[in-house]
Amino acid sequence: MTIIVTGAAGFIGSNLVKALNERGENDIIAVDNLTRGDKFHNLVDLDITHYLDKHDFIEELAAGTFDGQVTAILHQGACSDTMEHDGRYMLDNNYQYTLSLFEWAQENEAQFIYASSAATYGNGSNGFIETPDCEKPLNVYGYSKLLFDQVLRRRIEEERITAQVAGFRYFNVYGPREQHKGRMASVAFHNFNQYRDSGKVKLFGEYGGYPAGGHTRDFISVEDVVKVNLWFLDNPEVCGIYNVGTGRAQPFNDIAITTVNTCRAAEGKPALSHEELIKQGLLEYIEFPDALKGKYQCFTEADLTLLREAGYDQPFLTVEEGVKRYVDALLKA
Repeated sequence: MTIIVTGAAGFIGSNLVKALNERGENDIIAVDNLTRGDKFHNLVDLDITHYLDKHDFIEELAAGTFDGQVTAILHQGACSDTMEHDGRYMLDNNYQYTLSLFEWAQENEAQFIYASSAATYGNGSNGFIETPDCEKPLNVYGYSKLLFDQVLRRRIEEERITAQVAGFRYFNVYGPREQHKGRMASVAFHNFNQYRDSGKVKLFGEYGGYPAGGHTRDFISVEDVVKVNLWFLDNPEVCGIYNVGTGRAQPFNDIAITTVNTCRAAEGKPALSHEELIKQGLLEYIEFPDALKGKYQCFTEADLTLLREAGYDQPFLTVEEGVKRYVDALLKA
């Protein structure tokens, strides 16, 4: 039976396909939009049975091409640009598309595991628990994700679920296969490229009561994100909306320090402290951008209570562990 992965040429999607291949799964239909052709690099080393453009996929799904043939849809396809202001485009890509796939999966009793986002919590002033009281997105991206979460929540409350549906509120994900994302790539990716290109890393300065480089988020390795997805795939009785972060907030400074010191180790140079990095001009701070004021998550930290209660008990990589592994991989690329 077939597994469908949407956004398969993207960051998380391609990592999921790779992990499925490593488990011996290759009856996989990869769905994406390759208008940006450079994303094909994420598919080159993957073993799939078929590739479909997103729009062709929607048409074939509606025509019944895949009826009775699919065990699961891992839905990672979305517009993830938090600075996108076209609400119609965002809702069509992130809400309506998800709703259509969900309805089809329910009719065909296929597992449906999809990407939501921690952007649903907005500035986090009400906390990061999967309840309506905490949800206040700051942009249309966050709202597009929340809208489907609300649909799912109602369906579960009304006991109108015929097969597994699980939504993951990803926090700040970093790791291999994100090179196509441009400005939306992770801080670790940008820090690595800054250091490689200029010999220094730049972070935002003081803002919102946080010191320079002190804005603090829950950074999670894509390795851990993949593990959570596969655990739910193996436990089809578990439904709901879950935070997927480490449960441990760390400052942007930790990303920069780990990135620079991992690069320095590869150069045969000793590690430096935060203060030494600043003193030597390897870490600089820039004025916080006006365009982000009032729209920026200064602090995020996943509450993992529901995920742990669901049965997922694996530990998560720290920034120091995960970013080091990522930078080592970038250095070998």
